[in-house]
Amino acid sequence: MTKRVPVYVISGFLGSGKTTVLLHMLNHFKNQGMKPGIILNELGDENVEDHLFQGEKVVELLNGCICCTIQEDLKSTLDQYLGEKVDVLIIEGTGVANPLEIKDVLLTPFYMENFELLSMISLVDASHYLEYQSFFSSSKEIRGLLKEQVTSAHLLVLNKMDLVSEKEFIKVESKLADELEDHVPVYRTSYGEVPLEILLEKRMQMREMGEDGRADGARKHDHSHGGHHHHHHHIEAVKVAFSEPVNRIVLEKQLKKLSKQVVRAKGIVRINETPGLFEFQYAASTLVLNRIEKKVDVRPSIILIGKEIDEKKVEKFCEALRGE
Repeated sequence: MTKRVPVYVISGFLGSGKTTVLLHMLNHFKNQGMKPGIILNELGDENVEDHLFQGEKVVELLNGCICCTIQEDLKSTLDQYLGEKVDVLIIEGTGVANPLEIKDVLLTPFYMENFELLSMISLVDASHYLEYQSFFSSSKEIRGLLKEQVTSAHLLVLNKMDLVSEKEFIKVESKLADELEDHVPVYRTSYGEVPLEILLEKRMQMREMGEDGRADGARKHDHSHGGHHHHHHHIEAVKVAFSEPVNRIVLEKQLKKLSKQVVRAKGIVRINETPGLFEFQYAASTLVLNRIEKKVDVRPSIILIGKEIDEKKVEKFCEALRGE
């Protein structure tokens, strides 16, 4: 298996300090002699911060946000990086991009073969957070997007603390506590200053399993670029190699059995009633299958996304798919 390119995703609302954090990471990688790649997503026809990235390998996605009109462009941009020798990739979404959509692309079988998502870093502007949450000064869309940016975070950076009073800070923390999972760390700062060991820690865990649903020790990946390893992570993605044809009805039934731990599943499978490869998506107890018409060089696999997924249950899941 080829070495996968580690990926960091930086998201946050307009003016939250994303570019400051990106430049901090970029300088570190360059000082380490690494070759970073950058994907910038801007809404306008021109990236006004272009001068900050002179001499860097930057691909810009303009006139749209990753979450809607140019998600396909994100895929084709990642395809460009397959032929490039980069040591690490940083994706910065616009202030109006939904990071869950970026994550969704990275956690597909083909891109998981080539890229390894290490962390979703979300920035929040502490001085405007309550205003964005207000029914009177923001729209439902803005409140929903801000929630997605917070709930998708593996690390939340609460920036611009110098502009917030103690009373306002207590309100902000209370609001964030309602949205965040208990295990997600919050780093409070001003001017986007976050220590590198915190920014670069690997926070997205991935397990790979063989055809039998058991962990394939030889293919576990746990490299990171600096930072400390803490063992409090929730497993968020389990990739199961599965080349045998499956029964569509059995697949849906068995995914439903995992629903307490698995919130989402996707992958590429063979169906026993029809030749060829099928891409599938599973969410809200519903399975959707689509035939892959074009020829793709990817091994059939099933990706389970959730928290603390039980290995024994994955084994039983695989046994049921094989009709054992």
